[in-house]
Amino acid sequence: MSFAKVAEYQKRGAVHFHAVVRIDGPGGGDTPPPAWTTAELLTDAIRAAAIAARVDGPVVDGRAHTFAFGRQLDVRTVRSADFDGGQELTERAVAAYIAKYATKGAETATGALDRPLKFLAELAQLDISDHARRLVRTAWTLGTRKDLEHLRLRAWAHMLGFRGHFSTKSRRYSTTLGALRDARAEWRRAQALAATESDRDATTLVLAHWIYAGTGLTDAEAWLAETLEPAPGTEGEPTHA
Repeated sequence: MSFAKVAEYQKRGAVHFHAVVRIDGPGGGDTPPPAWTTAELLTDAIRAAAIAARVDGPVVDGRAHTFAFGRQLDVRTVRSADFDGGQELTERAVAAYIAKYATKGAETATGALDRPLKFLAELAQLDISDHARRLVRTAWTLGTRKDLEHLRLRAWAHMLGFRGHFSTKSRRYSTTLGALRDARAEWRRAQALAATESDRDATTLVLAHWIYAGTGLTDAEAWLAETLEPAPGTEGEPTHA
């Protein structure tokens, strides 16, 4: 089995997933699956996996938390007519289906919230809904807890606490990011050679050396954040116990 998955933000700020799941043959996506595989069998397998999947969460105030999929599970068979008016199903059509949801980020659902926050005071300047504002404040506040600091919730408060990548896939589903990078480098190399009529043996310089700069705020920024951070309830929104 192989898959491609994207995360979509709903208006309420919750995240749900859209996934294309398929059964490949012994040679991967280029070979047909065994004759005994059916769409119904794959549907049953997906439903069983969604029910059984569990991920251990953090222990907060002595209480262990476990994450699981919700009850809203919609499994549909992908057929040609769903994409291109009954014509043959293509890789481009499936990619377009995934891209439709991949372009819906947190800012699409909540408003102008498309970058990390340095200070909670920035919330007052953002054009977002009151519901989204409460979600951001909650993630920011939980980020101060020692037992949750490994989740880095403040760094991801602008994503309403969701730290996952918007798109993931199994390695065998399609091409890899490394292959795409190589193809882009090769295309740029050919483009440069055509423009300059230089030697065919010319190489493209790829800078792939990175140096760790640091994490979090400087001491001065941390002091300023504590100074500017408003007390709960001072931004015109109700507080809740």
